[in-house]
Formats: sequence, C-alpha cells, structure tokens
Amino acid sequence: MSDPAPDRIAAAPDRIAAAPDRIAAAPDRIAAAPAAVPTTQHIPHALQAVLGPDEVIVLLLRPSVLYIVLSSLGTLVASLVIGLVLAYSAQFAWSPWRESHAVLFGGGLACMRLAWAWLDWINHAYALTDRRVIARRGIMRTALYEAPLTRIQNTIVVQSMRERLCGLGTLGFATAGRGTFDAFWESIASPFEVHRKVLETIQRYGRR
Repeated sequence: MSDPAPDRIAAAPDRIAAAPDRIAAAPDRIAAAPAAVPTTQHIPHALQAVLGPDEVIVLLLRPSVLYIVLSSLGTLVASLVIGLVLAYSAQFAWSPWRESHAVLFGGGLACMRLAWAWLDWINHAYALTDRRVIARRGIMRTALYEAPLTRIQNTIVVQSMRERLCGLGTLGFATAGRGTFDAFWESIASPFEVHRKVLETIQRYGRR
C-alpha cells in the first residue's frame, strides 16, 4: 500500500496559497451573520413574565442614565439654595448650626433624591417586540403597559428643553379609540432613530 503522506505534502502549498482567499472572505461572512438576539439574562424579570416563548424582541430599552439627574433637577437646585441659606445664616449668633451642618444637610438631601431617582431608573423597562409595545415603571407601586402593534394608532416624539440639550426625547403611544397617549418611553437616547424603528416594526408586524 502506497503512503499518502507525500501526496499531502505536495498539496500543502496549494492549501497555503488558498488561505489568504479564505481569510479575505471572512469579514464578508461575519458581516452577513445575523445580529445576536437578546437573551433572557438581559431581559428584566418583570418583562420576562409577559413575553411569549416565541416572541421576538426588536428593541429593549430603558431611559438614559441622564434621567437620574434630569428628573432630580428641581430637588438638586432646592438643596443648593437651602444649603447656601443655612450656610449664610450660620454666621449669626442666634444660628444653632454651623456651615458644615449646612453642607451636610444640603448634600444629604441631594444624595437621597439622586438615590431615589436611581431606583426609579432601574425599574424602568421598555420593550418593542414583533407583537406589542411594553412599558414598565414604578418602585413601590408599579405600572405595566402593553398594547398589541395592531392597536397602536398614533406615536409621538416629545423633547423638553433639558432633554433636547442632552440629545434625549420621550416617545408616546396611543391606541385606537383613545384620544390621549396611553404610555411613554421617557428620556430615551436617539429618540427619532428609535421612533423610526418603532414605525418600521408596526408597519412590518402590525399591519398583517
């Protein structure tokens, strides 16, 4: 029986010469690969309970992290004013506190408000699937909104001044038969891009 090793050795240069072609084609195969679908590990537990086993998630969002500061601006400004007033009054003899107490009070009030806003932020969850729109929010009292794509009648993008300065926006949804908007995706990044994706999804899955 002849030894096939010489044949394999002789063919090795051809395989080596063809390797650059396979390497050059690799980016095309990678680019053609479908995008990864979010796994249940990335989906908030509150949303996992309402999603169907074969429901496809198109978008999974929550407010921008800037929501923590933007939603607390009123309290933060008030904390600064109160701290300054208390610090100023500390120079008078009748004042029972010192400047350090004023700083601690104002700073503590601001920190508590930011902590509450952070809890509010992590409890927001927005999802767009091939069947419906979902919005979840609330800390102690939670609210879960869901509407089939076939029922979404109107959508709107609203930007307050603070959101516009930060490149954020709020997306609203109204279902058929309602004169008002039922739910909002608050302070999301790239709001017009997200709005376009929502309209494309409604057109594709909600008009069947």
